This record gives sequence, structure tokens and C-alpha cells, in this order.
Amino acid sequence: MITTLTSERLVSSVMAVPPLCRNADLSISETENAKLIRHIESGGIRTLLYGGNANFYHIPLSEYDEVLSCLGRLAGPDTLLIPSVSSLWGSMMDQAKIVRKHKFPTVMVLPLQGSVTSRGVETGIRRFVDAAGIPALLYLKNDGYIEVPEIVRLAESRVISGIKYAIVRENAAKDPFLSALCEAVDRRLIVSGLGEQPAVIHMRDFKLPGFTAGVINIAPAAFTAMLKAIRAGDWATAQRVQAICKPLEDLRNLISPVRVLHEAVRLCGIADTGPLLPLLSNLDVADHGRVGEAAKSLLAANRQWM
Repeated sequence: MITTLTSERLVSSVMAVPPLCRNADLSISETENAKLIRHIESGGIRTLLYGGNANFYHIPLSEYDEVLSCLGRLAGPDTLLIPSVSSLWGSMMDQAKIVRKHKFPTVMVLPLQGSVTSRGVETGIRRFVDAAGIPALLYLKNDGYIEVPEIVRLAESRVISGIKYAIVRENAAKDPFLSALCEAVDRRLIVSGLGEQPAVIHMRDFKLPGFTAGVINIAPAAFTAMLKAIRAGDWATAQRVQAICKPLEDLRNLISPVRVLHEAVRLCGIADTGPLLPLLSNLDVADHGRVGEAAKSLLAANRQWM
């Protein structure tokens, strides 16, 4: 696991967002998580972001140190691993003491909808970073969480290492908030955070340097090829990867992004992801057939880029 970070290193590969494998008793499975990480790394991916797909929202504080230790051990020597902290400020501050014990170069702050103000979020992130001793990767998932002026101050004071931009728009090409953010902040800090579908638009039209993906956990080599293609202006190859991902992505959008991905990794034989941590539940058995078929098809298609 690498322990230093630059803006260039943050986007040197596509950012995979894996699920977290657990045993039947909900304990962390080091064996199965190792299988998944090795599979992702085999496709040239060297950045792992553990957030929503890993259900980090609900990890108990009593387990947090163990989870960080396990993932840190499993990451390859040249892999950047980014864990997340809670969206609740009190929990964030408790987790900051644990984060400080480890050698991660950054940690993602998950957004909370509801009882927040933009200035309050800025203050909370600053205090968390002071306590954790490392900068935060700011996750923008909803409007109204934090506004551009506060983000600019966090970037200028190097409180944040980067921004994962994942606000869903009906038309990704028309996004006034992202346009304003790109004008105000060094866009090299902004990563497209909505998977491969808007990645071409975000990187081509907004000049963002990289993107995150969920089904990359099944097809890492395809996504490595996609990133190279986008940077080379090879839109045909990028669209090919988008097309092979679409059946599984459609099921994620139809049923549940986290639950479908969690089961898809298991159903195509990469790793046994086990039960989801509450307050989520595993996919209904009735959906296993179509999810498994889409996942196996995607895994087979990945081989052409290996």
C-alpha cells in the first residue's frame, strides 16, 4: 500500500469502489477480500476506494480499526487504498483517532443529507482533518451539502486531497454546479464519481482527469483500457466498454447499486462477498439469475483486454 499522495497519483488509474467481503457471522473475511483485491489489481487498477459499495456508512466503531488494518495488509505495494469515515461528525471524530494510527494518505468523507449547512460542513471537515492528520477526499453526492466558496477554501488550504463528484444530473453535459466548480478549483483535483456512463462526458467536456467505477470490480482490465482510450480521444473504445457494462449497470439502477454489485461479484465467482452489513440486506434470490448472467458476461468480456 502506498502511503504518499499527489493529485497525479489520485487519478493514475481508474478508482475502483469495491464491496467488502464478510463471513456468515458478519466478521471481515480476509481470504475473500484478498481474492477480490487481487482480481482488481490483475487488471491494472491501483486505486481502491472503500465507501458506499462497502457499506462503510454502517461499520461499527468497535470494528473500524480491524477493517482498516485488514485492508491495509491486503493492498499491493503500489496500490492506493482510500477508506471512508462516517457522515456523522461525532462518529467522524471518533474514527479520526483510529485513522491517525494507520498510514493511509487520505480518507473519504461521506456526505450526510439533512441537518447540515455548507459552512458547518467546511468546519467539520477541517476539524476532522486536524484530528486525523491527513487530508480528506471530499465526496459530493448531493446539492446543498457544501457550496463552491467553502470548497475553494478547503482546496486552497490543502485540507482536501481531491473531490469525488457524484451528483446525478438528467443530462451530465449540462451541470452548472460542476461548471462553477471547475472554474473555481483546480480541476485536476476533481474525479468523476458516477461510474463509466458519464465518465466520457466528464473527462471530455469538463476536462476531469479520471473517474470511479463499481462494475470495474468485475472487469478491471476493460476499465484500464477505457481510461487510456478517453485520454487518447479514442471514443469508440470507450463506448465499447460502456456497452459491455450496460446490462449489469441497468440492473444496478433498476434494483439497487450496492446490493446488485455485492451479489454480482459472488455470482460470477470472483469472491464470496457474504452477507451485507445491516441496515442493508442481500439481493433477493429471484434476482440472482439475471444478475449472475450479466456479471458472468461482463467477466468474460473483460478477458479481451487482459
